[in-house]
Amino acid sequence: MTQPHAPSTQGSKDLRRLLVLGLGSIGVVYGDIGTSPLYAFREALRPVSHDGVTDVEIIGLISLMIWTLTIIVTIKYVLFLLRADNQGEGGTLSLLALLMKTGNGHTAILFFMGIAGAALFIGDAMITPALSVLSAVEGLKLVTPALSDYVVPIAVVILLLMFAVQSKGTAAVSNFFGPITLVWFLVMGGIGLVHISDDLSIFKAFNPYYAASFMFNEGYVGIIVLGAVFLTVTGAEALYADLGHFGRRPIQWAWFLVVFPALTLNYLGQGAFILKNPEAMSDPFFLMFPKWALLPVVILATFATIIASQAVITGAFSLTRQAIHLGFLPRMAIFHTSETHTGQIYLPNVNTLLMFGVMALVFVFGSSESLATAYGISVTGAMVVTTVLSFEFLRARWNWSALWAGAVLLPLFALEFVFLGANMLKIHDGGYVPVLIAATFIVIMWTWKRGTEILHAKTRHIDIPLASFVKSIERKSEHAPVSVPGTAVFLTSDPESTPAALLHNIKHNHVLHQQNFILTIRTANTPKVPKTERVSVQPLSERFTLLEMRFGFMETQNVSQALGLFRKSGLKFDIMSTSFYLGRRKLVPDAQSGMPHWQDRLFIALANAAIDPSDYFRLPTNRVVELGSHVII
Repeated sequence: MTQPHAPSTQGSKDLRRLLVLGLGSIGVVYGDIGTSPLYAFREALRPVSHDGVTDVEIIGLISLMIWTLTIIVTIKYVLFLLRADNQGEGGTLSLLALLMKTGNGHTAILFFMGIAGAALFIGDAMITPALSVLSAVEGLKLVTPALSDYVVPIAVVILLLMFAVQSKGTAAVSNFFGPITLVWFLVMGGIGLVHISDDLSIFKAFNPYYAASFMFNEGYVGIIVLGAVFLTVTGAEALYADLGHFGRRPIQWAWFLVVFPALTLNYLGQGAFILKNPEAMSDPFFLMFPKWALLPVVILATFATIIASQAVITGAFSLTRQAIHLGFLPRMAIFHTSETHTGQIYLPNVNTLLMFGVMALVFVFGSSESLATAYGISVTGAMVVTTVLSFEFLRARWNWSALWAGAVLLPLFALEFVFLGANMLKIHDGGYVPVLIAATFIVIMWTWKRGTEILHAKTRHIDIPLASFVKSIERKSEHAPVSVPGTAVFLTSDPESTPAALLHNIKHNHVLHQQNFILTIRTANTPKVPKTERVSVQPLSERFTLLEMRFGFMETQNVSQALGLFRKSGLKFDIMSTSFYLGRRKLVPDAQSGMPHWQDRLFIALANAAIDPSDYFRLPTNRVVELGSHVII
């Protein structure tokens, strides 16, 4: 009797899940872009306000903002890039990993573009918390001017508390992210709707003619204004980066039903408000609210900016983990802060770096107005990178011709390049900050990738082929090592060469275990690897077996846990009788290594700072043996 209602029940479950994920995406995905109205229109007005602002200029500015949101966020990210996924995962490095499978001879270019996009995102992760929290707390000056001197100290305390709780995880507070941010969007859209009636001529902003006319008439000033207009789409990269956490449909629904309407209404309201009250240009967002509502709105805005900052910090953690697993950065400590959500991780090194970077920005710039000049370059740069990678995606994955892919993406690339050029004009006013941050991380990732390749090439020249070693060691002779009971697992990055730890164990201890496993751990260019494909076994002799483990770049490389998967192959590991052997290399710089001396030193410093392999691969600490060697690089 209940059978006819089954599809209806399933449909209601799907709808409920869609709503829950959509609400979550409003808090995490759209937190950053949702705080842009605090400062975007205010900063766009500054370059044209020195000699008074005309009604046509205000309408033109709002038109630029609405059409920037429409073209870049709606068309590029929501409708197109969310479909360019790597098994459900998004983001610059995820897209890079997908394209590296089909490099088509452009591997070096793709690698550089990928690490540039990742480095620019890190720069954004430092500036966003500082700018967002400062812009919200500055609303206190309108509540009472007596608090003006306390804006920076209050912002610093908020930011320090935010970084301090990262190690506790965001599971507890993330449940409130969506509802609080939803209230924030409703308040923004509501106040905008109230003030649209201040001057209904603001509806002309929907006509792109006014945006084009503004740019044509303003000339050089119009280019400068574009740098501020672009602040309306800061956080758009989070749309793509958080694809794997929420899925395409919830993110799209949240944008079209809540976020886009609220942002559009608020910008229209700010424009109409200034048309009626030109004297309010100093802070149009907060001045739209009545005096009695200012303090609650400032508090709500502060919560919204904290949520936006949290989303960017979480994104930095996730991106760094991807970079580590893809071989772009040395191993770092990664802690899971949730037993059920694998995406909730904490990287203490990254958290400390971001905290010091954000604090430095707050103290150096001191206000959101000053910091806004430094903002934009990292965002526009990252967007240009994703557009370039999208061209390769259309060719390699969707099999589009280069001509057709270029015709579709060229207008978008040209628009973003204009925005990038406009932001580059702010270099001397603070725009150099994100450029320096991004350049530093590009050098670090390039050095690590290049150094590991050189190290691998050098060690292969002196390594003994594993097949030859096994044949020679299995021959019975008077010099053969003593056979001892138990199991030994030797970790190596090159399964074709004999692990240095195995050679040193025989050389110094003169023993060989009854069972010896050569284990290689590989990172796939996919977010996750099914458990059925996680492990593989290749017998070499009676005492030697070659093992391989494969993990996705979004997964924790837990060796101890994965060893249980070998049972289906007839292998059973007793941890208490198994020893794990690791090779510890002491790197010595070599002037002839192929890298400049300073880069040698940087690579060695990065290698020394890397977390111990036994911790990274989750090996039982009381069963690990490390044997060292010197390697000249």
